[in-house]
Amino acid sequence: MSGRSERISIPAPEGDVSGVVTLVDGADAMVVVAHGAGAGMDHPFMVGFCDGLAAEGLSTLRFNFAYMDAGRRLPDRAPKALPVWSAAVDEARRRSDGTPIWAAGKSFGGRMASMAVAEGAMDVAGLIFLGYPLHPAGKPEKLRDEHLYGLTLPMLFLQGTRDTLALPELLESVVGRLPTATLAWQDGADHSFGVKGVKRTPHEIAESLAAPAAAFVRSAG
Repeated sequence: MSGRSERISIPAPEGDVSGVVTLVDGADAMVVVAHGAGAGMDHPFMVGFCDGLAAEGLSTLRFNFAYMDAGRRLPDRAPKALPVWSAAVDEARRRSDGTPIWAAGKSFGGRMASMAVAEGAMDVAGLIFLGYPLHPAGKPEKLRDEHLYGLTLPMLFLQGTRDTLALPELLESVVGRLPTATLAWQDGADHSFGVKGVKRTPHEIAESLAAPAAAFVRSAG
């Protein structure tokens, strides 16, 4: 199954940001997808994940944070990033024909989504984390977990076992305290979901993550 894609401009409080919406006929849900800190919405990983979701029968809307559109390297802090997330969800809701809206994000994008929900800045049916950055690399004592414990919506953590931004034992401990969360390990994968000795493009890697994500969306209803 494939969808109809269109480049769009998304109204946000501090200026419009760019996006791409892909609508699939009869979609069960629309998934809004945010990029990681270092690459924007047109990175092959982002495109691959959205292509995979479309093949699974889900519509998508992927978008850039303001700093990415402006060509800046440093990610926006939460006070600027969260309103953009909320604006993207509002835009998705206008285009979704009443289907459930989910939020998904690679690393930084996923963490910002969870913070937006925790702060009441947006309302979504569930969250999908593509490599949650639980702590900075090499600094496992600096956990980014406090806001997660107040969340009650379905959450899927897709995580590589070699991800240096989330030591397995720490992430398992955190997810174990989240009654509505599911942790799906990707064996041997790093933070970009690459596996040593396995040659796959970023598009192929992300596309392979779409099936478990879509299954989780459908299982949550």
